Amino acid sequence: MEVIHPRCAGLDVHKDTVVASARLAAGSEVRVEVQTFATTTTGLLALSAWLAERGCTHVAMEATGVYWKPVWHILADGDFTLVLANAAHVRNLPGRKTDVADATWLAELLAHGLIRASFVPDAPTQALRALLRTGKQLVRERASHVQRLQKTLEDANLKLASVLTDVTGTSGRAIIEAMIAGESDPERLATLAHRRVKAPPGRLAEALRGRPTAHHRFLLRLHLRQIEFLEAAVAEIDQEVEAALAPFRAAVRLLSSIPGVSTLSAEVIVAEIGTDMRRFPTAAHLVSWAGLCPRSDESAGKRRSTRLRKGAPWLKVTLVQCAWAATRRKASYLQAQFHRLRARRGPKKAICAVAASILTAVWHMLRDGAYYQDLGPDHFSRQTASDRTARLVQHLTSLGYTVQPPAQPAPV
Repeated sequence: MEVIHPRCAGLDVHKDTVVASARLAAGSEVRVEVQTFATTTTGLLALSAWLAERGCTHVAMEATGVYWKPVWHILADGDFTLVLANAAHVRNLPGRKTDVADATWLAELLAHGLIRASFVPDAPTQALRALLRTGKQLVRERASHVQRLQKTLEDANLKLASVLTDVTGTSGRAIIEAMIAGESDPERLATLAHRRVKAPPGRLAEALRGRPTAHHRFLLRLHLRQIEFLEAAVAEIDQEVEAALAPFRAAVRLLSSIPGVSTLSAEVIVAEIGTDMRRFPTAAHLVSWAGLCPRSDESAGKRRSTRLRKGAPWLKVTLVQCAWAATRRKASYLQAQFHRLRARRGPKKAICAVAASILTAVWHMLRDGAYYQDLGPDHFSRQTASDRTARLVQHLTSLGYTVQPPAQPAPV
């Protein structure tokens, strides 16, 4: 097999150590050197110097949790071409697994060009991605504490969630704060609601007639403080995102023109895939990387499964949410596509197809720097008519007939 990279190395990365195997080829002679380094900054700098001394030009490592990131960051400062491998794609034969064997196997695959590099965004994109992912996790934690707050209210037979849309809004917080302070009179609690609350005062007071105890007040205070802390943390992250968004504002503005894609969703999409679409040769490669196309699972002429792969979970969730929002945009191509596929394949497959269409549009828009242009709700009917016409013309031609197109009316 042809050797593409004669001087390369494979790294088996762990939490505290990294095993490096350098494959050094000189003509027909191949020499392998193995060394173990600590994952401290000093140890990784020693690893970089060790690889440079041996003239390694390419270095491969597996994506093992977050442990590969410090190794990548330090080696990126050197003159190495780094390759991040998916562990599922470079698995060795069973029964031959050791740290040295894994590193040597990676070096061997890399030397012959058999490792498909994973997508690693640049530093600004990684920073934006980390901020947005952390913000989403905090929003989920806040929602969890709101649910626990509602559970505590229900346990005290306080039906606040039945009369208020948001129990953590202005009226809900004022009422809960008064409960925590010891107020239990439902009439007085009802007067704390904002005048724009739709529930009448009598119904509001009846919903607040419960049996709160000191235990309930303690839990309410605990969850409310956690909610306030998480809201403050999300606000800080929003400020950091605004500062880190400078190089991506043009891309976010482009993607926000897609139906169903809000500004926040556009920021998430940009943070997950970056703005340089040269990493993905075609839009189909990007859709496949995101896990929005059916898997290939065929044997003996039978397709056994078309389930979606896991792909990029953060990106996939955002795109599916955008797809649901796009289906509510009237007189649009995406809504027409959803209704057309739902009749035959069901809503789940239809919404995934809409999400894939959005991502396809994203690839073209970022590559060309163009805004979204809707094909219109009648795109499929027009396409069907033209396809049917072409088939009939081809059929008549095969039977020996000559088909003339209809004459165009003369301009007035």
